[in-house]
Amino acid sequence: MKAAARLGGVLDPGIPVPTRGRTFSARRRVRLADADPRGRVRLDALARLLQDVAIDDVQETGWGTPQHLWFVRRMRMEVHRPFLEDREIELVTWCSGVAAIAAGRRWSVSGDRGGWAEIDSVWIHLDPDQRPARIEGFGAYAEAAAGRHVSTKLELPGPGEAAAASPWPLRATDVDMHGHVNNSIHWQAVEHALVSGGVDAAGPLAAELDYREPLDAGEQIELLTERREDGLRVALRTPAAVKAVATVVLG
Repeated sequence: MKAAARLGGVLDPGIPVPTRGRTFSARRRVRLADADPRGRVRLDALARLLQDVAIDDVQETGWGTPQHLWFVRRMRMEVHRPFLEDREIELVTWCSGVAAIAAGRRWSVSGDRGGWAEIDSVWIHLDPDQRPARIEGFGAYAEAAAGRHVSTKLELPGPGEAAAASPWPLRATDVDMHGHVNNSIHWQAVEHALVSGGVDAAGPLAAELDYREPLDAGEQIELLTERREDGLRVALRTPAAVKAVATVVLG
């Protein structure tokens, strides 16, 4: 995929399904609110489905109990064939790498009408007080990772000074049970920037998002958008800091 090659970076959505270790599979129906007016499954809807299946996985193994919280640090989606007419998708997920306080999670996603995406991500492991906690005895997840190491280092630069800025007000419904703006809401901002920037996302694309700092309810947020020759760069910024950065590359 040309767009994937141009993005580069440490995340690797090409890691194959492991032959040893744990994998977890699920099927989900595409619902009305998941798709845009053309029927394309949006990136934020895909992010929510990825999150739901990951939660189902860790709850089954015990790594999703109140003693183990997971906050996404980075995510990279490679949509090789957009989900335009698909009404059911299959998601397969497994551990793509391990670090002292973080783990990688891969998904392979296929639709019933030919849609296809590969995703890799890094998640920070937290204790019940939402403090970073070492990963001990990772069991079948470590076996699937096959010795690969993940990095929590952020890679994406923010938009330049010429980026257009507009208010991005947070809603009460954006906040999840952990008291933070859910990671799928960041992808809603990316989708909004694609539409407002006149970018056609109905073809193959690669999108990467760095979650720099949590977004909290009540913060004054700006959406920064920078149109590029091959796609788009997006950021969510408060007066104090850039909270998240995303890049979308088409092709």
